[in-house]
Amino acid sequence: MSQSSQFTTHEVFNQSPSFEDVNLFTSDRALREVAIREGGGGAEQMLTAYGSFAGSALGQHMARLANEDLPRLRTFDSKGRRLDVVEYHPAYHDIMRESVRAGLHCLSWDLPPDGGEPYPGRNVARAGLLHMAAQLEPGHCCPLTMTNAGVATLLLAPSIAESWVPLLLSRHYDPAFLPAHEKAGLTLGMGMTEKQGGTDVRANTTRADPIGPGGPEEGYLIVGHKWFLSAPMSDAFLVLAQAPGGLSCFFMPRVLPDGSINPIRIQRLKDKLGNRSNASAEVEFAGCRAWLVGEEGRGIATIMDMVTFTRLDCAVSSAGLMRSALANALHHTAHRAAFQRRLIDQPLMRQVLADLALDSEAATALAFRLARAFDEAGAVPAEAAFRRVMTPVIKYWVCKTCPGFVYEAMECLGGNGYVEEGPAARLYREAPVNAIWEGSGNVMCLDVARVAERDPDAMASVMEQLGEHCRGDKTLEAAFEDLRGRMAGLAGDQSALRSLVERLALLWAAGLLRASDSVEVADAFIASRIAGGFRNGYGAGPKLDDAAILERAAPVE
Repeated sequence: MSQSSQFTTHEVFNQSPSFEDVNLFTSDRALREVAIREGGGGAEQMLTAYGSFAGSALGQHMARLANEDLPRLRTFDSKGRRLDVVEYHPAYHDIMRESVRAGLHCLSWDLPPDGGEPYPGRNVARAGLLHMAAQLEPGHCCPLTMTNAGVATLLLAPSIAESWVPLLLSRHYDPAFLPAHEKAGLTLGMGMTEKQGGTDVRANTTRADPIGPGGPEEGYLIVGHKWFLSAPMSDAFLVLAQAPGGLSCFFMPRVLPDGSINPIRIQRLKDKLGNRSNASAEVEFAGCRAWLVGEEGRGIATIMDMVTFTRLDCAVSSAGLMRSALANALHHTAHRAAFQRRLIDQPLMRQVLADLALDSEAATALAFRLARAFDEAGAVPAEAAFRRVMTPVIKYWVCKTCPGFVYEAMECLGGNGYVEEGPAARLYREAPVNAIWEGSGNVMCLDVARVAERDPDAMASVMEQLGEHCRGDKTLEAAFEDLRGRMAGLAGDQSALRSLVERLALLWAAGLLRASDSVEVADAFIASRIAGGFRNGYGAGPKLDDAAILERAAPVE
């Protein structure tokens, strides 16, 4: 008996060991398979290395510290001078350093050392990293996502991209508060929403006035506010403001080239439900200097390149949160006994766990299929159509599924899941955020309707691909024909949008699972999600082949 288990009144037993020192890549069969199937097989060594860190006891210790000792705002120094800096626990910087070294902030754009085209399967490989990073510590994923996604928009301003992009692609994490040219690596943040508008960014009142008569290249002065400024210690931000020509996108460095500080006044840090290791701020722009990206009046179109990448990350990271919740539930129930049997051996618990495993694998399959579309959209029209239509569909379903999923997995741990010492409470607080960030559920559904109206060829392509995935299964074929008929009236009745978008996601998930190495998972998903009726919780559907499903889902190396 160990020293730590000896108490005056009792011995500690029938408690599961800590779920740590588990390689999050090699122990996850579904993740390994989907990464290879969707084109990321060349990154197995990199994913294995990061998976070892992400699942290590050290990594989990860092994550705990970063979430217990939260970011702090220092508005002034001791003499009353403005600072407007956010200080983080060193553990947060340690995690950032490991993830930047792995390329999470840049892999969508990273080039081989000798130049040439980006690596094939780079977005799938990055999705594998992000899937595990969300399991390690989801808060730090925000600046990584913003930096990777921001490059898409920054490339529309070649004069800025020339000096900034090489440092954004650097594998050196540098948190110093210095001008960009004095740093070894850079990160990007974003500021879109304002108090009065939220999602309706066209209601923004922040003003951008050109400096002098020399035109946009001389820059603009930005005056106004942002209700959410993501990752406020980033080196620069992409922001929306009203220019003379209308709502426009601007590049706003934190420190100006001459070393002076741009007057971004941090009013306070958001006291968020989750995502607590990552600071989000309310700010005022007190005459900040910024440079136009894209054309005046086309700010939304310009920044949407960035938003599209962030929506992919929302889906991938939510799938990672679901996997973490499931893995912890499987681990705990395999070690915990009640009523003379292990929890995982009891039929009701097995039904719940197997049912959870179906949605976890479906979420991962959808997110990685979308990542492949990001890799191939430039060369394959069908993939471009898939990316355009299915980005909001997949973000909607995966991010909507995550909170209820994580709650059910928490319940499998009982009281052990409801205390802050374990990871389940942190996962539960994190679970809603991706459904809210970068477009809530209704916004995603309206985006799908907008694509169907403006680009019917893209929607037709996606439906044609889906029909191929459904062919050969009578249940899927019937469900597909029903969906196709209902989609014909997509623009006429917005109240039906959520039902149609969910059905589109479920059918695609079913088709993708049929391509997996588990017939049992695919058949169970089709029987319960496509053929099954309404149910208000996990474990309430048809009886599942739990042995095969749980064997596949178990986090065993």
